[in-house]
Amino acid sequence: MANPSIDGFLKTRPITPQAALAQQKHRFGKNPTVAGDPVASPKGTPRFIPPPPTNLNNLNLALNVVLPEETAAAQTAGVLVFDAVGDTGGVYGDVQKAVADAMEAQRAAAAGAKRPPAAFLYNLGDVVYFNGLRNLYISQFYEPYQDYHAAIFAIAGNHDGDTQTRPGDPADTEPSLFGFMRNFCDTVSHPDSAYRPTMTQPYVYWTLEAPFTRIIGLYSNVDGSLDARGTTEQQRWLNTQIAAVPKDQCLILAVHHPPYSLDTTHRGYPEIEVAIDTAIKETGRVPTAVLSGHVHSYQRYERTVGAAKVPYVIAGAGGYANTAKLLHKIEKTAQGKPLPKNFQTTHPDLKLAHFVDTDPGYLRVSVNGTKRTLTLEYFAVPFTGTPSGQAVDSVVASW
Repeated sequence: MANPSIDGFLKTRPITPQAALAQQKHRFGKNPTVAGDPVASPKGTPRFIPPPPTNLNNLNLALNVVLPEETAAAQTAGVLVFDAVGDTGGVYGDVQKAVADAMEAQRAAAAGAKRPPAAFLYNLGDVVYFNGLRNLYISQFYEPYQDYHAAIFAIAGNHDGDTQTRPGDPADTEPSLFGFMRNFCDTVSHPDSAYRPTMTQPYVYWTLEAPFTRIIGLYSNVDGSLDARGTTEQQRWLNTQIAAVPKDQCLILAVHHPPYSLDTTHRGYPEIEVAIDTAIKETGRVPTAVLSGHVHSYQRYERTVGAAKVPYVIAGAGGYANTAKLLHKIEKTAQGKPLPKNFQTTHPDLKLAHFVDTDPGYLRVSVNGTKRTLTLEYFAVPFTGTPSGQAVDSVVASW
């Protein structure tokens, strides 16, 4: 379905991962510096592990089926609020608990002030380190969130789907995604812990239908791609889901591997960039926002797509990075200084609007169905001291 407002955008963007890489001016590795190219060259051999089979039918979940009271409250208020953060698996310490406590404190304060509290947490992947094993969910998921009194949905990250900690290690005895499917995609909710029941999402990639909003959650596997070479199952499903979103609803895409990043460890993933651009081309619909994790920092990009200014946001400092050293740092200028706000990348339609690479934190997402605005706010949870409760970055998008 053609959309004249984005035709010019499509002509300037790559339509295959190979074309995306060919546009780059640098290969990153030993000395990433001031290139400002937010897409990485692939490192090593891509490792795609097929997810459990599905027939691609009934992969939608209505929020009111799981949370009827929260759904009714959002419809009455005209606003849906939820938290979002990734890379939470707290294998190293208490930062995950600190982030969870900060989110819950904000929820309680909002309810006390008669503002809409967060209805749920949307985890952006890497729930459990390092290989998503079922027996690690108690210590890395249920216990850290025991005082977070809202439901938790999730997409899977590379650590949730991987079956080897390092190349050459013996493979795990559990198949890929076994722990994730057991705890988030069970057919019937059951108490796997004393703190919260398991979730009943339909699959590892799925769509949440909420008031004023569709959140399409993708699975970018272990290697940062939607589909195995030569196949297009998830891409076709994504295109169909986007095309079905009503025009009066906010469209949020959630995918663990970010299409863009200027961190010095990963950079962005060209196959995710291409998958989103392919969906835009096929449907003529531009997402209101794209949310990702994987990179252990906060980055917000502004991407110009036709007349739209689309936030592409990374919020991957949710708990695994328990020291400043484990946070993924953003590249610096040639003079060794931090990149300025609204830094122009090598992609002419993409600017790095803001970043935080010194402390953990989380997103609060507010969808106003009356005004048709999406507000994204980032709250830092410092390693030392207490959270201020004030957003360190925010942006408003519309649809």
